[in-house]
Amino acid sequence: MAAEGPFLAAMIARMPGPEFNLGAYGVAFALAILIEAPVIMLMSAATSLVKDRNSYLKMRNFSRGLILGTTLLLLIVLVPGVYRWLTETLLQLPAEVADLTYGALWFFLPWPSAIGYRRFLQGVLIRAGKTRLVAMGTLIRLLAMTVAALLGYLLLDIPGAWVGGLALGTGVTVEAIAARFMAAETVRGLLTEEGDAEYTGRTVTYRAIATFYLPLALTSLIGLTIQPLLTFFMGRSVSPVESLAVYPVVHSLSFFFRSVGFAYQDAAIALIGERFEHYRELRRFCFTLGAVTTAGLALVAFTPLFQLWFTVLSGLTPELTSFALIPARIIVPLPFLSVLLSFQRAILVEGRRTQHITWASVIEVTTVAVLFLTLGFGFEVVGATAAFTAFLGGRLLSTVYLAPGCASVLRESLRDSA
Repeated sequence: MAAEGPFLAAMIARMPGPEFNLGAYGVAFALAILIEAPVIMLMSAATSLVKDRNSYLKMRNFSRGLILGTTLLLLIVLVPGVYRWLTETLLQLPAEVADLTYGALWFFLPWPSAIGYRRFLQGVLIRAGKTRLVAMGTLIRLLAMTVAALLGYLLLDIPGAWVGGLALGTGVTVEAIAARFMAAETVRGLLTEEGDAEYTGRTVTYRAIATFYLPLALTSLIGLTIQPLLTFFMGRSVSPVESLAVYPVVHSLSFFFRSVGFAYQDAAIALIGERFEHYRELRRFCFTLGAVTTAGLALVAFTPLFQLWFTVLSGLTPELTSFALIPARIIVPLPFLSVLLSFQRAILVEGRRTQHITWASVIEVTTVAVLFLTLGFGFEVVGATAAFTAFLGGRLLSTVYLAPGCASVLRESLRDSA
């Protein structure tokens, strides 16, 4: 999945009006991600909760409600009056960027429902140990996205930002359809399995799902406000057009290495054990994985690979490449912190302490806002540099906050097993 961002950014950079189209694509993607926030944690919830017929049916119905709600929210944003207020009054985007963003968002319309549906089914597959099917679905998504992007680039006379929206919307829709077929056998097995409440120790009800999921949904919603928040700030800071243009490119590079950490959360939930008996092995893997991914990003940011990535592959002009240099080096520790955060969240999800995850996101977003206001407006640092510095500071404080909560869960598990 992480290959999508660099690929699309490189394509848009080679189309007419790259600065405005890259900015519009980044804004549209940030808004789409924010709107889909309530469904993002469905994978983790399904991995943790779906164990038999009852839990599957309850989670499926719960997921459908979230999917419907997020799709309606995107439609409301696309109402012209609402959109003008959002982009002109609230975000105060440049007119050229706002117009391009509106068209791109229409191509993102299938995004919330497709993401929610496939994340629920992929959680079911992860719980069943069929992670290869999840990877296969991602490859199908990447192929569909690539085909749609090339068709838009070569055959359709539409702006680059719209091509990006078309490609991503097509990719996730095809992946959701593929997930439906790949999960069919597992779902049939669940529907014939009534489950053993005494064995699982937990009876799943709608009330229990809502209590468990609400902090996770708030976590996604709060955490994903970071991109729109930084977009809002960069549009008013030093070098706004250049900052908005390089932001999706640098973010895509970072996401390429951080994405491995995102996947680790659901893997750890599935493998850590009811009483955390596999904690030590997963912790060792966490630190190894974090070190390797951070080293990979450092290799790009601090060697001649930087010019290869941003100028040759991403297609940025020399001027935009110079804007990307400092932000890319600032965020080098992010992959390690992402793996660590995923491991901490897995411990808290399996320990039913999801409220700590929500508060960590509140701390992260607050830190991002304070740091950007201080650097971008107080010290007049270039917008993109201030944005990624704030991003790194927020993620660091988030992991520091979660450490005591994780230690408490592990102590309780040791006491219960003794």
